[in-house]
Formats: sequence, structure tokens, C-alpha cells
Amino acid sequence: MRALPASVLAVCGLIAAACGTASGAPAADQAAAPAGTAAEPAVSARPADKAPSVRPLDGKVVVIDPGHNGGNFRAPKKINRQVDVLTQRKACDTTGTATNDGYAEAAFTWDVSRRMAKILKSRGATVKLTRKNNTGVGPCITERAAIGNRAKADAAISVHADGSAPGNRGFHVIMPKKIGGPVDPVVGKSAKLGKAVRDAFRKGTGLPYSTYIGTKALNYRSDLGGLNLSTVPKVFIECGNMRNAAEAARFRDPAFRQRIALALANGVQHYLTS
Repeated sequence: MRALPASVLAVCGLIAAACGTASGAPAADQAAAPAGTAAEPAVSARPADKAPSVRPLDGKVVVIDPGHNGGNFRAPKKINRQVDVLTQRKACDTTGTATNDGYAEAAFTWDVSRRMAKILKSRGATVKLTRKNNTGVGPCITERAAIGNRAKADAAISVHADGSAPGNRGFHVIMPKKIGGPVDPVVGKSAKLGKAVRDAFRKGTGLPYSTYIGTKALNYRSDLGGLNLSTVPKVFIECGNMRNAAEAARFRDPAFRQRIALALANGVQHYLTS
């Protein structure tokens, strides 16, 4: 999630939906007519109406926040504008990091988020993303939080990948702390969401817990506007270290990004249905 200079970037089914249908009833046998009377016409039994499909996330709203944006490096003045995140002032957004061969974090988070949205929608959820493409700028971290708040999301997740030292590896989940602000009432629910995502991500991807930050892949912070300003349960996921060669290679693989998306969807679903 660490920002690279604009000049560098310029170059460079765990849980299946249940679907039940009632089987058609057998045709009713025609009763024998009493002697001397005409038999009533046979009445065929109508097939029972199909039961509506049941999807585990029907009625749930999930907001997915793909970190950064592909056009951020073109607008340094806009993204460097300082905004209030309650505990401090921070840049509106950043460029994000990239692999050593130029695969940008913004592209990675956009692809994973779209895949995750498709999975969650198939399970019945209403899904909203905080940005519409990977060619624009922003939105600011304050607006990213506001999108989840306006949607009254049952869960929100911000997707990132880190840019740490090459020898560091592994993923971690970031959760909010109480700050005497709007996030305080959902800190407990956010922790529950974070643990569900942590467990599903580890199981679904096989990636290790972070070797350089957090405890058992859990990290609590009070300096992130996307968390501080959230009134709904929300976490960040740093899916791994893009500057670690082994993890970078896996992030470039579309099949592995699909595994990441599925793991994240499963974690959100477990939180929402447990």
C-alpha cells in the first residue's frame, strides 16, 4: 500500500448458494367409478410450484474499496491534497505501490475487487465499488468511507497489497481502533469481520501471515481515514508484499487473483452469516 513516486509509475465455492425446488407430485390415480355411474374424468395433478432459490447473502449490502486508482500518478496536486481523518491530516489518496516489473497495485486491487464483486453478487449480495474503473483519479479516502456509510453496508472491505522490503512476505488485515469518533460503535464488528477474512484468506490462498507487521496477520490502526470515518463494519486487507518476488509472481497470475477473490468473498460471507 506504500506509494511509489509518480515518475516511477509513469514508466513502469467454499459456501455454495442453496437452491431448492420441490419435486413434481405424481399424477393422481383415477378412482374407480361406482357401478352404474359414469367415471369422472381423471384430473392430473399439477406440479408443485418451484420453491424460490435461496442465496446466502440475499438482502446483504457489501461495499468493496479497490485501493488507489490507475490515474492517480497523473494528478499529484489532487491526490496530495490534505484531508481530515480525525486523528491527523493525510493525503487525499496515493499512487499505491507496484511490483518490480511495473504491475501496479491499483491494477491488482481493481481486478481482485471486480472478481470478488461477481462472486458476492452470485450469492445474493448487493455490491457497490468505490470506483468505476482503473483509469481515473481517487476518490479521496474520506469519500471512500462515505460511500460505504451512505450504502449502509453490512460489511465493507478495502483491497490493497503492500510495498515493503523484498525480504518481507505474507498478508495482514487492518482493523480500526476506537478514536472517539464515528467508527467507535463498529470497532467490535470490524474485528469480527477482520478475523473472518483473515481465516478465509489463509485457507483459500495458502499465503502466510505477514512476517513483518501485526500479530497473526492482524493489525489495529487509528490513522487510516477509510476506517476512522466508517460508520459500518470495515477492514483493509494487504494481500501480500508486491516487492517480494515470489508473491509478485503469484499476484500477476489471473488464476491466483481469482483464488484471492474467492477467499475474500468467503470471509465476508462467513462474517455476514455466522
